[in-house]
Amino acid sequence: MLSVELHCHSALSHDGRDPVGLILEQAKAVGLDAIAVTDHDQIEASLEVAERAPDYGLVGIPSMEITTRAGHVLGIGVRERVPPGLSFGETLDRIREQGGVAVVPHPFQKSRSGVVANIDRAELIKADAIEVYNSRLLTGRGNRRAKAFARRHRIPMTAGSDAHISEMVGQAVTRIDAAPDVQAILDAIAEGRTEVQGKRTPWRISFRQAAGGAKRRVVSRVAQFFG
Repeated sequence: MLSVELHCHSALSHDGRDPVGLILEQAKAVGLDAIAVTDHDQIEASLEVAERAPDYGLVGIPSMEITTRAGHVLGIGVRERVPPGLSFGETLDRIREQGGVAVVPHPFQKSRSGVVANIDRAELIKADAIEVYNSRLLTGRGNRRAKAFARRHRIPMTAGSDAHISEMVGQAVTRIDAAPDVQAILDAIAEGRTEVQGKRTPWRISFRQAAGGAKRRVVSRVAQFFG
């Protein structure tokens, strides 16, 4: 069973902090086998991770977190940027056209752009997998609802740290029954050969990540305004 981080962010995300090197060092230090950096609507850092990961004894999975009109979707295994602002269904199609798998993160968390607030639950069933354990949910309710939904509809389940600072990479992982190869990992996720494992991000760190992200967004908007 591989230990895989399927949801984390680099400094390329508007609310991320750390460069690829620190993320890879942390992934190696905590004993991960593979990692997907899933920046918001950006893919360059994830492609860099995919290229550099073997130097750390890891498999790097090119990926991104896409902002659909309904909310967020992880495109695991995509190598070209999927644009934001598409419908939920079209985003899933774009991910699959690239041979990736579409994973819905924190689906029941409205404040975190969970899709259930904006789509019929019948649409959620179309996803390839559902993130049923997200380390950054301050209570366990959203995770429990996601897990119950996935079990009820027999949808593959994943976990992710949703780390926005390198120290939290590996806080929650997906255990995957696959060979250490990108395609093998994608196939195993789609087939449900997964187990979830992890612990909640300490609330102080969650608030610090959120505050840091808000500060960076303000700085970015000011910089854009003054051009």
